[in-house]
Amino acid sequence: MAGKRQERVDVEGHELTITNLDKIIYPETGTTKAEVLEYYAAVAPFLIPAAANRPATRKRWVHGVGTAQEPGTMFFQKNLDDSTPPWVPRVTIQHKDHSNDYPLVNNLATLTWLAQIAALEIHVPQWQVDAAGTMLPPDRLVLDLDPGPGAGLPECVEAAKLARAILEDIGLDPVPVTSGSKGIHLYAGLDGTRKWEQVSEFAHELARSLEADHPDLVVSDMKKTLRGGKVLVDWSQNSGNKTTIVPYSLRGRAHPMVAAPRTWRELASPTLEHLDFTAVLKRVKAGKDPFAAVSADRSRHAPARVPGGDGKDGDDGGGSPGGGSPGGGPRTGGVGSRGGGSGVDPRLASYVDKRDPGRTPEPFPASGSDQPPQGAPNPPGGIFVIQEHNARRRHFDFRLEHDGVLVSWALPRGVPETPERNNLAVRTEDHPLDYAQFTGIIPKGEYGAGTVSIWDSGEFECEKWRDGKEVIATLTGKPGGGLHGTKRFALINTGEQWLIHLMKDRPGHHTAIMPAATSPQPLPAFTPMLATAGTAADVAGGDWFFELKWDGIRALVQRSGDTIRLISRRGNDMSATYPELTDPACWPDRDFVADGEIVAMDRSGLPSFERLQQRMNLSKPADVEHARASVPVRLMLFDLLHDAGTDLSAMPLGERRARLGPFAAELRGGCPVQVSEVLEHDLDDILASAAELGLEGVMAKRADSRYLAGKRSRSWMKLKLEQSQEVVVGGWRPGAGARLGTIGALLVGIPDGGKLRYAGRVGTGFRDWQLRDILQKLESRGSGASPFLDIPDEDAATARWVEPELVAEVTFGDWTGSGRMRHPVWRGWRPDKSPEDVQGPG
Repeated sequence: MAGKRQERVDVEGHELTITNLDKIIYPETGTTKAEVLEYYAAVAPFLIPAAANRPATRKRWVHGVGTAQEPGTMFFQKNLDDSTPPWVPRVTIQHKDHSNDYPLVNNLATLTWLAQIAALEIHVPQWQVDAAGTMLPPDRLVLDLDPGPGAGLPECVEAAKLARAILEDIGLDPVPVTSGSKGIHLYAGLDGTRKWEQVSEFAHELARSLEADHPDLVVSDMKKTLRGGKVLVDWSQNSGNKTTIVPYSLRGRAHPMVAAPRTWRELASPTLEHLDFTAVLKRVKAGKDPFAAVSADRSRHAPARVPGGDGKDGDDGGGSPGGGSPGGGPRTGGVGSRGGGSGVDPRLASYVDKRDPGRTPEPFPASGSDQPPQGAPNPPGGIFVIQEHNARRRHFDFRLEHDGVLVSWALPRGVPETPERNNLAVRTEDHPLDYAQFTGIIPKGEYGAGTVSIWDSGEFECEKWRDGKEVIATLTGKPGGGLHGTKRFALINTGEQWLIHLMKDRPGHHTAIMPAATSPQPLPAFTPMLATAGTAADVAGGDWFFELKWDGIRALVQRSGDTIRLISRRGNDMSATYPELTDPACWPDRDFVADGEIVAMDRSGLPSFERLQQRMNLSKPADVEHARASVPVRLMLFDLLHDAGTDLSAMPLGERRARLGPFAAELRGGCPVQVSEVLEHDLDDILASAAELGLEGVMAKRADSRYLAGKRSRSWMKLKLEQSQEVVVGGWRPGAGARLGTIGALLVGIPDGGKLRYAGRVGTGFRDWQLRDILQKLESRGSGASPFLDIPDEDAATARWVEPELVAEVTFGDWTGSGRMRHPVWRGWRPDKSPEDVQGPG
């Protein structure tokens, strides 16, 4: 169509006059009306399901959007005017003092007409109308994550991940949409059984909860003065009177950006950015529609419910999300519709309906089993299990035996560690008693897909059990379990949601402490054994142990008498930097040497090397205490080298691992140390789960491998999910614009015969505080000569050279033919490495 000024077209049997096809709508990119029409025709199969049967408001730029310096005039339009074609579907909405006729974007002809009149932005509510034009309850929830001054898309991604964790734990499966403006819209499908007031209040409560847990990142109040450096979680667009830009709509900005549905894998990319219409055209031509799960028909997808309502959705007084649990939906389909067993306890119908016994290893109740005893009183207690569930996001499942089933709650924020704070508890479907022993991997694509492990289990004594209202129980865990002995909890239904509270011990109940042992034997000196980079093909065959690869700093833990020391890979003493790991009262009371990794977790509970950077190299007690408050760390143990006078390093790994379990069982309560679990499953499934969790990769270790101190061995293989490279910094280029006065890019290389072989220029991935830290480190190491063997003139221009002493780590796309990294992204310093440790590819 480009280049033609006017033509008559037939669209789905409706005749339209298309004018001014060569008119420039977006001057900065030269995008014409013809291209706008072509775009909307291409995305129609994806946009229309997201907009159908929803009254649409429009933003029109009849003279074009203008430029960033001189924006064009925008007309906001609700009511249809007299020039509207009679075939455009419409609905009349009665407002307080007037009524408006709104178009319904139900077909390509209507969408084409809107593009013709330069209605570039289409906004719709979260509810539809029926055939009679009656407003229906909302069928989706939306959170608008809007960055304030000093925040941007990366902060919105962090907020989206946190919101996703909560939504998934109540059975909702959110889809992110980069708005094409500043932030991210997060959508989740609903089953249409709640009024908009209930959905809006739930969204408001969710926003307040995120703000309470993450006050440095999230704000729920609309006041602009509170939003500096934070992300506003705007819950108000769930109001029956509000609208949100429809997914796939263009934006009336200087560039033709789009409100583009994205995948969560895309959001994990450090190079995430908003998409323009050309990028979205490529996606839709490939048939990719992440929003399909939200915009699809409710009867086929049956999205889950949100908390609230009349209390008729189960036995928990309306505080339950309709029986959903992480990753699942409502109770639909009838008893045994997937499991195939009639006669199953009706309380387990939802559990059976959500699972396919031919695809998941989870236990299934037999016909006629798990029936509640007739007329029997509630038992005084029973078994309990708390399972760590690493699905799309890590959470805990809290299960108590009651009348022959496991009554279950999901804990998105984990088990409360102090009585001063209550955690959200989401009532989920009852589980069979056999689930108390279940550990394993639920396959991808199945309900609750991910890794399930037992965090603690044992027996509980029940003080009070009021169905759907309140439970008070004292749990006694196993030695080495996450509870570290005996804890008393209350589960309370507030009417809107469940909360779990850690109570003070009753008289006569005390946390269990294991007996200690001592050994006066001197300790041998160890240095860490090193792994070799490899692939899944390198570990085919043979007996291998697989663990998740923790993104942190390697550390040997040594106890000699009353002193605990943390020794780095380079032999440096890190004890003062991580005092929470060196409390003698935490550890078994005997001499030992153990191997592990120090990690810091991000807001979603995943290891973050970036956060750990804030703890590295600190030694002054005041600095350490300040950083410790905001960035706690934990130690993941994976080997035991010396214990109670016995050198274990010559033993096979299988035997060392067998001794590590009882050793860890003696760790005292409150110690931020845990064992890195051996995952005895198919490697492909483990790699897939690691990728889904956004982890760095997997470690593979031969079960018969001896501990080769200080040596690199192919008996230990690191299988990374993304390419990363350790590099030596040899120079930097000053920044410009927003980076004026700091670092523009780092010039990095790989040691080669006393010089550095140039590997590329790193200019992305930095936070503001990191830029200041980097500049300070480099300015004190200035040099008058280039340390590189070869560096292009364009990269050497304006460069400031430094002594090649500091090691860093970057991620990148791939290697070029000249040995340079494509798109390297900064990860952080590696103070545990020296330049001699840095190796190139191959």
